[in-house]
Amino acid sequence: MPENARAAADQAAGTAKNSTTLRTLARTGHAVNGLLHVLIGGIAISIALSGASGGSGGGGDADQSGALKTLAGSPGGIVIIWVVAVGLFALGLWTAISAFLVRESDTRKRWSKRISTAGRAIAYFAVGSTALTFALGGSQDSSQSSQGLTATLLSSPGGVFVVIVVGLVVIGIGGFFVFKGVTQKFLEDVHPPAGTTKRAVVVLGVIGWIAKGVALITVGILFIVAAATQDPEKASGMDGAISALAALPFGVVILLVVGVGLIAYGLFCGARARWGSL
Repeated sequence: MPENARAAADQAAGTAKNSTTLRTLARTGHAVNGLLHVLIGGIAISIALSGASGGSGGGGDADQSGALKTLAGSPGGIVIIWVVAVGLFALGLWTAISAFLVRESDTRKRWSKRISTAGRAIAYFAVGSTALTFALGGSQDSSQSSQGLTATLLSSPGGVFVVIVVGLVVIGIGGFFVFKGVTQKFLEDVHPPAGTTKRAVVVLGVIGWIAKGVALITVGILFIVAAATQDPEKASGMDGAISALAALPFGVVILLVVGVGLIAYGLFCGARARWGSL
């Protein structure tokens, strides 16, 4: 890209990123992302308690679709879902612009940061699209979507390799979440006031990031299992990961811990909406 054109594009992107409206909506995106994780955590705990009490399990899909179904069935739920959709699309746009504006002297670091930031933007857009489907009166099952995509890949040449790569990438992302939680690097993204508030945010961050990482690592493992067994039903996303954790020895306890952790992550997202760097 010519230097003048690049400078003009950077200026336009910077102006858009610093727009008060976009930044406010992006903060809303962090808040509604937190709300979805709180609901997913609550569903996971419901599934764990149902299993512990000898029930038939259930309580809803422990993923974004399940959280959106819960919202849709509540008073004023459609209005909230519209806020979720708009907030996540805005957060996705803000994050995509941030990826474009990444500046690092080291080329490898620059592209690594751009790719990871762009990946987050895609994730926000994906969940925002699911929310928009619900807002327009439709419905979507994340597990079935994941299984359908996996089935398509497995039936195509080289598809097994692609599914394995997807699984490894998701495991890597989960590992990064765990790393960020253990090292408290999430404090680079949020700056709460010192004292009790900051200590609370740190606790929520450590627990939340590790729990989200564990869930993502489980999702990645299920993709690899699906590739190894040629069974796309194994790749059932977050809901499948919750079910897989519940099936482990002491699964009820593990699922309770992960559910609480996902709620903690959701509350951390709320703190990021308030004190995050935007």
